[in-house]
Amino acid sequence: MDIATVVDLGREALWMTILISAPLLGVALAAGLLIGVIQAATSINEMTLSFIPKLAALALVLIVAGGWQIGMMVDYTRRIFERIPQLFH
Repeated sequence: MDIATVVDLGREALWMTILISAPLLGVALAAGLLIGVIQAATSINEMTLSFIPKLAALALVLIVAGGWQIGMMVDYTRRIFERIPQLFH
């Protein structure tokens, strides 16, 4: 196994991580920003008001995009397992 293969495997793993986590992180960021603006405008500083809507938004995203995320992880794992024989010859 040469250095280029290791770098390629690492790059591919990081890219998969970004692709799979991007929908959740984006929705959490948008929901937190929206709730923060609403809290600043109304001067309500209750922690549960930011946590519960963010949790609901993340649950909705998991319902919508969860199948896609699992499919991406399964495809990536399958590709890694298919590459194992080529790594050590």
